Amino acid sequence: MKDLKIAAVCMHSETGEIKNNLAKMRSIVSEASKIGTDIICFPELCVTGYTLKNIDKIYNALFNTKSVIEHVEQMAQKNRMVIIAGFIEFSFEGEAFITQMVAGPDGIIGFYRKTHLSPAEQKVYKPGGDIKIFSYGGTTFGVQLCYEAHFPEISTTQALMGADIIFIPHASPRGTPPQKLRSWLRHLPGRAFDNGLFVVACNLVGKTNDSYSFPGVAVVLSPQGNVISQYADDEKAVLYTELKADLLFDCRTSRKKYFLLNRRPELYGMVSK
Repeated sequence: MKDLKIAAVCMHSETGEIKNNLAKMRSIVSEASKIGTDIICFPELCVTGYTLKNIDKIYNALFNTKSVIEHVEQMAQKNRMVIIAGFIEFSFEGEAFITQMVAGPDGIIGFYRKTHLSPAEQKVYKPGGDIKIFSYGGTTFGVQLCYEAHFPEISTTQALMGADIIFIPHASPRGTPPQKLRSWLRHLPGRAFDNGLFVVACNLVGKTNDSYSFPGVAVVLSPQGNVISQYADDEKAVLYTELKADLLFDCRTSRKKYFLLNRRPELYGMVSK
C-alpha cells in the first residue's frame, strides 16, 4: 500500500430520486478530484436511497440497475478516482440486493452484495453469498455494509485475504450524531486493531421522505484502532483523510502490534458452525 488520500462522504439521499442523488455525487466527486483524492466512499444505498418499501418502484424509464452502474463508472473514469457507491441491485432473475459497486479510472473493479442483512432487511432483500476484496493501484481493500460491521469474522476474513483497508458505508438511522459516533467507536476500533488495518466508515445524513432520520457520522481509524479523523453533525460533509502507509508497515512488522500471524485456526471450528 502507498500513502492515499481518501474521502468518506456523509450524503443526503432521497428514496427513488436517482437523478438528484447522482447529481450530488458528481459535484462531490468533482470537488474531491481537485485535491487529488484517490478513493471516495459514499454511504450504503446512496444512489437509490435507503428503503424497505416498494423497492420494485425504485427505478423508472430513465434509470435501472445497468444505467446506475454506467453513471458511476463514467464518474470514476472522468475524475480518475476509485468510487465506492451503493445502490439497490436487481439481478436478471429479479432478486434485489443491497450492493456497493467499486469503479475506478479504468472501469468497473467489482461489486459487493451485502451478506449479513438486518432482521428488517431480510424480509425485503436477498443476501449476497461472497466476502470479497478489491485491488487498485497497489492497494487492497474490503467493503462491508452497515450491520455487517457487527460480525468480526467478516473483517478477519478480509484481512486474511489481504485487505489493507476496510470501507464500511452505512445507512444507519436513529440517534444523534454524537450518539451514533459513540456507538461506532465501541466496535469499529476493534475491527481495525485486531486485524491490523485501516477502517473507514460513513453514514447517510438527514431526514428522508421514507421517514428515516440519519445522523451524519464518519470516522477513519488506524491499524492500531486509533481515531485519525472523525465527523459527527447533522449536515452533509466530506471527511478527507490521508492514510499513511508507514502506519500499516509499523503495525504489521511489529511482534506486539500484529496478531493475525499467531492465529490457531485449528481451534476455531465452532466459529464456522
